[in-house]
Amino acid sequence: MQTLVPTRTPSFAPIRTRIRVVATLLIALLLASTAGAAMAGKKEALLEKNKYAYSAAIRWGDFEGAWTMVDPKLRKAKPMSAVEFSRYEQIQISGYRDLASMPGEDGSEMREVQIDVINRNTMQQRRLRYTEVWRYDSEAKNWWIDSLPDFWHGQ
Repeated sequence: MQTLVPTRTPSFAPIRTRIRVVATLLIALLLASTAGAAMAGKKEALLEKNKYAYSAAIRWGDFEGAWTMVDPKLRKAKPMSAVEFSRYEQIQISGYRDLASMPGEDGSEMREVQIDVINRNTMQQRRLRYTEVWRYDSEAKNWWIDSLPDFWHGQ
């Protein structure tokens, strides 16, 4: 007579549990990276929107409007006087061209632009290059520029 020895069938429960844990972690990681990419996309879209609004203000001679896009900390530290704003009334912007954009080392964005300026008193036109520096303020969740162009080179 033959005795049957019960054989042990392998249990796949621990393997299934590990697979579920790994799958759950992978899904969580995927969702986190997608959310991060969406936030970065919103941040970049806001930068493009602000750069466009700033360049439009400069092109149309709205320097007070462009001034509102300068970092509030810088505006508070060095406010513009009425005399300084009146200097901008002496010029007309006839061209504003984006030449290049590059990321800064500190997370800022730098944009090189070419601006054509006409002196309203002499009707002489000149061309200058200006580097815009845009910084992201995580508290305000906004991009700010560091200054208005100096068309007089400090004169």
